Amino acid sequence: MFRRAILFLCLLGFIGGVIFWILSAPRGLDKSLIAELKQQGAIKSEIIAKGEQIFWASGCSSCHVDKKVLQEAKTSEDEDVIKTAKLTLSGGEAFKTPFGTFYAPNISPSEQGIAHYTLRDFALALTQGVSPKRQHFYPAFPYSSYKGMEAEDITALYYFMKTLPESETPNKPHQVAFPFDLRRGLGLWMQLNFYYTGEVELVKTNPEILRGKYLVENLAHCGECHTPRDALGGLEYSRWMAGGKAFEGAEKVPNISPSETGIAGWSEEDIITGLQTGFTPEFDSFGSSMVSVQENMARLPKEDLAAIAAYLKAIPPQER
Repeated sequence: MFRRAILFLCLLGFIGGVIFWILSAPRGLDKSLIAELKQQGAIKSEIIAKGEQIFWASGCSSCHVDKKVLQEAKTSEDEDVIKTAKLTLSGGEAFKTPFGTFYAPNISPSEQGIAHYTLRDFALALTQGVSPKRQHFYPAFPYSSYKGMEAEDITALYYFMKTLPESETPNKPHQVAFPFDLRRGLGLWMQLNFYYTGEVELVKTNPEILRGKYLVENLAHCGECHTPRDALGGLEYSRWMAGGKAFEGAEKVPNISPSETGIAGWSEEDIITGLQTGFTPEFDSFGSSMVSVQENMARLPKEDLAAIAAYLKAIPPQER
């Protein structure tokens, strides 16, 4: 009887292990996306210029530049020096969370960065959160938002980033304790928070708002900071853009939904002006990490800023 019980428990453990292994497995790219990437890659010379616009919209420099180097560049007041600093993605920025401290990696086109990434590797990282070595990336990398990126934009960003300055700065290892250091376990987190997510409702839709939806929800990944998270670090889509406590610290992130505690008093032109200048309608200035985000947004064409404004006024209002 005892032996049967032991065998039964072993069998259950084996079955549980198989289920865990299947559910936590990194996923590959959709065949239709692979086909689109091939098609776009064939005309790369025509879309590299667009890649810079995608770069600024996606906020790559906000996390992956060396802030000390950038600050020194700004003291020079030389626009070319400043831009070069903002394009050198050597990484190193620390993000302290309840799950550990994560360091932004070097994503410059160097051996320490993404020199070995193919276009398919790049797309896999952005849309599935999976490395070329078939390991899950930690969701400090906002692939939950980037997963909706279009093939044309992925391709343009990839080829543009291959033209950026190289940096041989080595990556810092994340400081993550057990059980969060088990990357395979991220597959279960992704089952809950990546593969199955809520759909953001809109009060109204039109082509401009839908363009804004793509910019805000995917490229600019605004919800990653402005939407509250649950105990497991997943976004609470029912409170979209409601603000709250910053995930990586004690800082308060503002509500940017069209509610009385958000931006109900802002007109669409106020939002556009804020993204262009860094000033609110009350002539207060954007602060903290939003400074870098605003500087990136200011490089976008006004029609994209107008689309972002239209979208933010079309989402349901959320009280903090």
